[in-house]
Amino acid sequence: MDKKRIVASLVVFLILAALFYLQYRHWQSFDWGTFWAQTHRINKFHVFHAIALIYIAYILRAVRWKIFLQPVRPHVKLMDLVSPTLIGFAGLALLGRAGEFIRPYLIARRTDLSFSSQLAVWAVERIFDVGAFTVLMVLAIFLPSALPAIPHPEYYVRFREGGFLLIGLVLLMAVGAIVIRRSGNAVAQWVELRFGHLSSNFGHKLAQKIREFGHGLDTIHGPLSLLMLSLVSVGMWYIIALAYQEVTHSYDVASLEIPVSQLLILMGASMLGSMLQLPAVGGGSQMATIAALSSVFDVPPEIAASCGILLWLVTFAAVVPLGLALSHHERLSLRKLSEESHHAEELEEEADAGGTPA
Repeated sequence: MDKKRIVASLVVFLILAALFYLQYRHWQSFDWGTFWAQTHRINKFHVFHAIALIYIAYILRAVRWKIFLQPVRPHVKLMDLVSPTLIGFAGLALLGRAGEFIRPYLIARRTDLSFSSQLAVWAVERIFDVGAFTVLMVLAIFLPSALPAIPHPEYYVRFREGGFLLIGLVLLMAVGAIVIRRSGNAVAQWVELRFGHLSSNFGHKLAQKIREFGHGLDTIHGPLSLLMLSLVSVGMWYIIALAYQEVTHSYDVASLEIPVSQLLILMGASMLGSMLQLPAVGGGSQMATIAALSSVFDVPPEIAASCGILLWLVTFAAVVPLGLALSHHERLSLRKLSEESHHAEELEEEADAGGTPA
């Protein structure tokens, strides 16, 4: 681990420690006996069902990537993408941000494509993730029986504002994608000239990312492809919401009998919290989910803590056993893959910089 990652991990640890201390002071009457009792009483069938749903979501991720590859690798097999997907997410769970490039790196190797082309697909994939979640969130906001029926209706105004912000973000991303799709080189040149004075390399790197993103958009080969990608993305995130519901219902507690539409709040809190994550242990995702359960849904602290941890284990860490088994079967090292993927990115940036005229 280099110095930058050590410093970043230390900063995240200190922030999480401070948040944990504040939460502990807020819950000074926290009953560990109740926590362990509720954890042991969960319905295991619901938990296994949730894990199965999460694995289906990973398969849908592979299906989506196969659609992206249709123009250049129309005959690629789904199983050639499922394995890198599971190994990649296992690396992300165990290594944190250091493992985020493992999936596109492995797919590039399996399909004999350039790493930069798969990084571009990975970037475009983020747009579909945000867009699909926004579609579900907007439906929840405007359905009369959804978010307005939460235990604390006063939060509904904030969630509605957050929903409008998400809509604005998605529209902005869509407009930006259209502009880059049509005039990517012109946008990249303008960015390079506009920001090149900040540092010798910054403008060029930013312009190169825009060009790569434009190449990633080329994988959307027509309206039918766009429709299929959108449907798979929405379906995948709905399945993840169903997995959340299976976990919350496994406690057989009235305050956790939360409908799928309202569970989008927990999903959003988990995604925001994941910005503060430590490798292998998480932290931010669990804390944000626990806070949402306690403050929005009036779940007792002990049950909220247990449920928040279990949600993280099911939706984020459950992929680790199979991911490690696959990597062992294929004689792959997650740490080595992480190093190779980051090194490959650096080499491609250097090659591009060397080939760019002054």
